[in-house]
Amino acid sequence: MKYEGKTVLEVGERSALAQTVAHFKPVASTIIGSGDDSAVIGLSSNRFVVTTDSMVEGRDFRLDFSSGFDVGYKAAATNLSDVAAMGAQPVALVVALLITRDTKLSWLEDFAKGLQSALDELAPSAAVVGGDLALADQIVVAVTAHGDLLNQKPILRSGARPGEVLAVAGTLGKAAAGLSLLLHEDKSLAASYPELVQVQLRPRPPIATAVSAGASAMLDISDSLALDANRLASASNVSLRINSSDLQGYVAVLEQAAQSVSARDGKNLDPISWVLFGGEDHGFLASFPKGSVPAGFKAIGSVEAGSGVHLDSEPLAAKGWDSVSS
Repeated sequence: MKYEGKTVLEVGERSALAQTVAHFKPVASTIIGSGDDSAVIGLSSNRFVVTTDSMVEGRDFRLDFSSGFDVGYKAAATNLSDVAAMGAQPVALVVALLITRDTKLSWLEDFAKGLQSALDELAPSAAVVGGDLALADQIVVAVTAHGDLLNQKPILRSGARPGEVLAVAGTLGKAAAGLSLLLHEDKSLAASYPELVQVQLRPRPPIATAVSAGASAMLDISDSLALDANRLASASNVSLRINSSDLQGYVAVLEQAAQSVSARDGKNLDPISWVLFGGEDHGFLASFPKGSVPAGFKAIGSVEAGSGVHLDSEPLAAKGWDSVSS
């Protein structure tokens, strides 16, 4: 992506921040926003959730196919989903951004617009209330998100019980497919499947669905269905059984893209690998008592006594994205 105009360094920190912060909107819970040493947030109870996540240029995003808007949107979405996975309503984000000497002010403003757009679309109850701007050799984004539990108990990974239903909200495999298309040497592939690419660049977790779900256990599917299911099983000390037949709808929407990649690479790519082992959709995996799976969630299996995760009758390895692997 090409950005014109002056760099942030040429404009100066104070002026750059003033122009950037102007893109953010306050919400009712923001008592004191950006401009003081700390923000002040109003909550409905004396308990809240807090989470943080970072994105590093070259590892979590690439500027050759991610715009500043994309990076901002994704940085917000990935943190909002972690708050919602606890059953909390997102209320505030604090954003620390490391930029390079060459970063244009126009990129920084586009980044801010992406943050705000994600809040507008996914969590209008939340606002960017502060942050930090500094120099580095590459762009790094670190977001801390806060959520209001609304006088409810947090939803933990450890709450699943045998006899319950395993269900998913959001997409599965689309983000991984989009990344494969973006990284392929044939650049026409990404242009042919814009919806899949869009899920990779700007994931859209169903925040409101998760917050109101009333799940017994839940987590954000960030690293893969297989890996995150194993995390839930381990935390709850149960076994999870995923039915391959319940995944066919997710697989079907990826088949044409998989065939296109296969035709160019000369080998067969099974889209089930994207569904099971691809991450970054940022949907939700949850358990519910029988008969209480809410709208927006799709049942994909069951919670049983035992340990580990099985796809039908076969063990499903905890394979997915590892943030510190080489």
